[in-house]
Amino acid sequence: MKTRITSLLGIEHPIFQAAMSWASSNSALVAAVSNAGGMGVLGAGPLRPDDFKRILLEIRSKTTKPYGVNIPLNNQRAPELLDIALQHRIPVMVASQGGPREHLARFRAAGTKWLQVVASVEHAKKAEAAGVDALVVDGAEAGGHPPPSEVGTLVLVRRIVKATKLPVVASGGVADGAGIAALLALGAEAVQLGTRFIATPEASVHDNYKKAVLAADVGDTTLVGRGGLPIRQLKNAFSREYEAAERSGASPQDLEVLFKQRSLKQAALDGDVEWGKVEAGQSAGLVDEILPAAEVMRRLVLEMEEARRRLAGL
Repeated sequence: MKTRITSLLGIEHPIFQAAMSWASSNSALVAAVSNAGGMGVLGAGPLRPDDFKRILLEIRSKTTKPYGVNIPLNNQRAPELLDIALQHRIPVMVASQGGPREHLARFRAAGTKWLQVVASVEHAKKAEAAGVDALVVDGAEAGGHPPPSEVGTLVLVRRIVKATKLPVVASGGVADGAGIAALLALGAEAVQLGTRFIATPEASVHDNYKKAVLAADVGDTTLVGRGGLPIRQLKNAFSREYEAAERSGASPQDLEVLFKQRSLKQAALDGDVEWGKVEAGQSAGLVDEILPAAEVMRRLVLEMEEARRRLAGL
């Protein structure tokens, strides 16, 4: 399937594996997705500079296909990580949580394509004005950091497709090829999946985390931290404690202290899925088995084609 995104980035299928801290902070998952014709994306946020360098070299040794790197621009290590990414001449930057304008010129000079993650029409227009190559649009169903507005993927993607001229990668609430076809029908040029790729051997999170994703149904996630930069995670003891504090009228300061007491690392690396932040999207309810990333890609393509044929026959 040819879209503006596949042509821009030189990939075979309009399918992205989302950058997920810890889960895709490794070379195995990124290379597997890219080798299967999609866009594997390294989650660089939690990486120390030396580990980042090592993993970039590993990716180069495992694939000759395009791959992406996500760096949260508000990360305290972002300046050093950006310098390293530039030195390694990464093919694709998928930047989030900060403005791209001051970085674009040097990355464009190195041949890097710059995609900006946005969660509102306002930010999409700002990124377009700054000169990015494409947008990744996160809807409310997405795991991790969905839009504070809580606007769903179907509405937000369609709104931004109409509001800008840039190619859009749609993200949030998708775990199979039918979901990919649906978002392509809205005008997206590619679709990003995160939670589906947590349930793979290549995802570098604790087995307890993967089992929790498999056990979850579509209603088993919640938004924690409304009013700030909320996260979507699986319901657990931490989310219940936080929501109870909200209901009891806890101050914003007390809620922030409570929020910071728990971490994604606690769940992803230590396996504490009761008190850690088990970030996952609503699509966890559509995921019921652990499969190699290459097999996930194969099935996604087949399901996408099946959905396209079904629509063509209506």
